[in-house]
Amino acid sequence: MEYGICHLSIVPMRKENNHRSEMVSQLLYGDCFKIIGTKKEWLQITTLIDSYTGWIDNKQSHAIEESIAKKVGVETPSYATQLIDYLETQNNELIALVLGSNVKASSHLKHIYQGSQTTGKKEKSNLLKIASLYLNTPYLWGGKTPMGIDCSGLTQMTYRINGYNIPRDASQQSLLGETLSFIDESEPGDLAFFDDDEGNIIHVGLLLQNHHILHAHGNVRIDRVDQTGIYNIETQQHSHKLRIIKKVI
Repeated sequence: MEYGICHLSIVPMRKENNHRSEMVSQLLYGDCFKIIGTKKEWLQITTLIDSYTGWIDNKQSHAIEESIAKKVGVETPSYATQLIDYLETQNNELIALVLGSNVKASSHLKHIYQGSQTTGKKEKSNLLKIASLYLNTPYLWGGKTPMGIDCSGLTQMTYRINGYNIPRDASQQSLLGETLSFIDESEPGDLAFFDDDEGNIIHVGLLLQNHHILHAHGNVRIDRVDQTGIYNIETQQHSHKLRIIKKVI
């Protein structure tokens, strides 16, 4: 089995082996993966940190040994903490970095990184500090960066940068942790999940103090939340129906 690492700023992961196919997620710099299939110029991969599967262009892959991939990508990652930063290559060229990039990979890729970074588990209160950095980021299906992000990408990256690995999709995240009966039982940093008319989990947000929630809907924004769901302050209507509240950490 072959392994790879994302050596570029951002690489789209697609549902099918086609540039026109839906983007289901993204690789950020330093993300490591296992190659599980090939088709022409495409690689089917599974990410090591959250076991997410998709297709990437083989020109956007860099081969790496399994032991290094697991160490860098899962065991000892270190995440960039600035919205935008950069690396320097051996040829004195620059590579842009976004918040949450795994800069632990820089030494293995012979890049130089001198910016701020974080590693290990942080206090739960730090979740809100990281999440607030994504405010006003436009909504992007499959996105995981301050340039564009979806609802579960926001919660996953917020937790990941603070040292907690949670799954990629909202439906997967909803299976974690302890279920709370009421919003008043929650703490800032807990997750609230919302469903559609068929009962499918379709949205997730990060609970704040005083019955507010930070979530990606059009853009990353703060709205009110109650036992019914998310109340959009601008439209003065509920936009999402509350299904469950979870304490993950």
